[in-house]
Amino acid sequence: MKLTKKVIAPVVAMAMMASSTVCVSAADEAIELTLWGAEEDQNLLKDLVAKFEETYSDYKFNIQIGVESESTAKDTILTDVEAAADVFAFASDQIYDLVNAGALANLDEYDAAFQQVVGKSLDDVRAANSESSVAAATVDGNLYAFPMAGDNSYFLYYDSSVVSAEEAGSWDTLLEAAGKAGKKVGMTLSSGWYNAGFFYGAGFTTSRNADQSTNMDWNGISEKGISGVDVVKSMLNIAGNSAFQAVADGDLSNQINGGGLCAVISGTWDAQAVQGVFGDGYAATKLPTFTVGDEQVQMGSAFGYKFIGVNAYAENIGWAAVLAEFLTNEEAQTERFAARQIGPTNLNAVSSDAVQENLAIAAVIAQSEFGVIQEVGGKYWDPTATFGENIAQGKLSADDDEGIQKALDTLVEGVTAPVE
Repeated sequence: MKLTKKVIAPVVAMAMMASSTVCVSAADEAIELTLWGAEEDQNLLKDLVAKFEETYSDYKFNIQIGVESESTAKDTILTDVEAAADVFAFASDQIYDLVNAGALANLDEYDAAFQQVVGKSLDDVRAANSESSVAAATVDGNLYAFPMAGDNSYFLYYDSSVVSAEEAGSWDTLLEAAGKAGKKVGMTLSSGWYNAGFFYGAGFTTSRNADQSTNMDWNGISEKGISGVDVVKSMLNIAGNSAFQAVADGDLSNQINGGGLCAVISGTWDAQAVQGVFGDGYAATKLPTFTVGDEQVQMGSAFGYKFIGVNAYAENIGWAAVLAEFLTNEEAQTERFAARQIGPTNLNAVSSDAVQENLAIAAVIAQSEFGVIQEVGGKYWDPTATFGENIAQGKLSADDDEGIQKALDTLVEGVTAPVE
């Protein structure tokens, strides 16, 4: 294990507050950095890295870019932190596990040197981004990541040549319209990110404890007076409809491109794919309501951000921090939106006409009223994925209250198990 954090920095000044500092001039060997980002971002990252190297052209860089999804970054990194990339993108719900494992650099420790090189402070970075995104990137008062994207949630895309705006408002009418057209509505149920939307909408909650265990009340009665059993019955009725297609986690893009869907629940990362398939019918809106008894309940959603962090064991940790900030500054977020329709957290970028007029971003904003920042521990994911898959496969019956309650009790027991 590395016992020090070595820093390559500009010769003028980069006195990093770390246990060891190495300063080299521009004439010395190249500054080695590794960067991980989503597969869909590879071309964008190459372009941004080229601009970074041009900005700091007095120095030599060798920056290697690799593929790692934001959704799986934590699992890959924690397998071997020292072998992970120096700079990496990740979903905001992973920050506590990464900090607790010592994988993320505390950026505030490098603020003075950061100011000398970049010409701005971390307080400037904080002020440039939305307050909630900065709060989500902060642990115990310290900044551990740079906000990159503010649309890490999901909503409904639909083909308006098949489904009207009114029909898109509820699962009942949405599925009916899809069935009449011989099409399907796609959604991932085998993920606690997506299936939580039904429970959050019905007033149920999740929260994370200091020991990283999770609180979950889905097997009881919510603050809205709705039982978890009734929520599951609604989900089973939706999943059992012939116009519904359960999509495996991570396979939404492929299913969209297959052409059999007239509506799909996904996020801005699939905007280009959906627009390409739906063409002139391309439309997006908040999630539909679902039927509980004789009541229509608005679906909620898990909401979060995407960050770029710095590996605490990066050999050139100072330059890694500079690169991470460069990849998330106003210009980079503006370029990311133009290339991928990814919603910014930067206040200037998000206020631009292009962002404000974007259908997918507008849908995120509409759904955000019903969004919940999902804070859960590591034991949340496997049980909720299995539970959702059981619903997708019809392993529970909507007329078996006792069986549903038992399944919910098993789910909560697994999710809330103590962290060893």
